[in-house]
Amino acid sequence: MSVPSPSLPSSPSRAAAPAPTQADLLDFVRRTAADAELVASLPLDPEGRTWVRLQGPGGSEAWLIGWPPGTGTGWHDHADSVGAFLTASGELTENSLATRLPTDGWKTLELTEGVDRVRRLPAGRGRGFGRHHVHEVLNESRDRHAISVHAYYPPLPRIRRYSRTGQVLRLEQVERPEDWQ
Repeated sequence: MSVPSPSLPSSPSRAAAPAPTQADLLDFVRRTAADAELVASLPLDPEGRTWVRLQGPGGSEAWLIGWPPGTGTGWHDHADSVGAFLTASGELTENSLATRLPTDGWKTLELTEGVDRVRRLPAGRGRGFGRHHVHEVLNESRDRHAISVHAYYPPLPRIRRYSRTGQVLRLEQVERPEDWQ
């Protein structure tokens, strides 16, 4: 299933369209989440997340994701991609770090106090984020699915997964698109 992306008039002499920005991605996820028919068409599983890939703007990667009660992503980042996501139904919680991590060459970091941010994202709320944004997204409901729309540009080159114990963040795994087949 895909959502048509807005198209720009083309001209043979015109240069390639600029890459979508965080604002463009946030606008896309907002408009897509407002498509009640699309959101209702996502098959929901009571035990695991479900997803459908969408056609994002300007060559971006986009997803419609269903979150059963009590599920989450774990701590991760999206490497060099900027992104946006918005809750279409239910409520999600985003825990994030308000600090820039080194991009490579480390396995364990001691986080400083005060870097934690928590956002509650009920239906209709979302956010954009920059490169190397570290977060986890959770559906903390005990009895209600949540559905969200996500978009990333450039398409995800890798995802780094982390574990966290107190203020210690540990790099656990680096996933690449071929790992998701």
